[in-house]
Amino acid sequence: MFRLKPKVLSLFLLRRFFVSFLLVMLTVCGVIFAVTFVERLSANSDAISTLADTWVRLLEYIPMFLPLAVFMGTLVAFYNLTKSSELIIISGTGLSPFQIARPFLFGAFLIGVFAATVINPYSVNLSTRNLTGYQLKLVDNAVWLRETSDNGFMTARATGVHVTPNKDIIFNDMMILTQDNDFRLQERIHTKSAVLSNKGLDIETAEITHPDGTTKIETKHIDTKFTPETVLDRYLQPDQISFWELPGFIKKMDVIGVPTHGHLVQFWTLLFLPLNMLAMVMLGIAFSQTRQRRNYSFGIKFSLGILTCFALYFIVNLFNALGNTGALPPLVAIIAPQIIIIAGACTFITSFDTI
Repeated sequence: MFRLKPKVLSLFLLRRFFVSFLLVMLTVCGVIFAVTFVERLSANSDAISTLADTWVRLLEYIPMFLPLAVFMGTLVAFYNLTKSSELIIISGTGLSPFQIARPFLFGAFLIGVFAATVINPYSVNLSTRNLTGYQLKLVDNAVWLRETSDNGFMTARATGVHVTPNKDIIFNDMMILTQDNDFRLQERIHTKSAVLSNKGLDIETAEITHPDGTTKIETKHIDTKFTPETVLDRYLQPDQISFWELPGFIKKMDVIGVPTHGHLVQFWTLLFLPLNMLAMVMLGIAFSQTRQRRNYSFGIKFSLGILTCFALYFIVNLFNALGNTGALPPLVAIIAPQIIIIAGACTFITSFDTI
């Protein structure tokens, strides 16, 4: 009796899975890239900058459609195996659906690990090179800074902020109040633009008003404990911090008493992204179960699977929202939907296989 070698069979199934997944990814990425490119043409000066902007935005979209691409890739791979009768031959060797699924699960796990540890840091690095106030989590649409020193207090407010490629911060329409240790006003400084670097705050044209009402305009340098890194730490969104930096960032925020529910949700989401990919593979295998060798109703199963994925997307977002607000522990909010999906898919596959 002819028996397939496990290693050869696993490599064959793994290759079929990756081919189907890459086909789906290229199709989805191509559509999103074309639509985004046309949309961003009016916001950029030339086609080259539009391409760069579109590439950054495409990388930001990948976590959103990656689970769907894994699911669709699994469906396409099983459809092709069934259509060519290869799945019938493989099943005839005595392998169960779960044994056939092992190469698919291994491939999905690798995709999840690569997306979390490579694509996410690369995407974050590109998207945070030129941050603006619209991309930061501001308070009352403004940046607020307050510093205490031996000489007194400094309070600053800026309505606009921009991060340069060398990570300096440019504040627009900035108001600075300096007070002594008895909270008496010393200076009120207003400027249209100020640059914060690791050397301090530099103001080229500062309108300085003293308590006696006198005003003068001059160049001013303010020594401050604030650095571009510490300011960004306060206002960066959770998805603007890479997977490798999140643990240290969360510890730092805990020390100063800043809520970290959103950052914990982002960290656990990336850490358990391989589990999410495994859940999508199991769901795809569940929708691929059929006893029809010829008239395989791929279109119907594919459509139902896509609708199911969208429904699960909203459920996952609901759990994420509960984790962000603290209603659920962030770890539970991330793992629970994946466990439910895997349990449901395994139950269906088992019941289908034993009928």
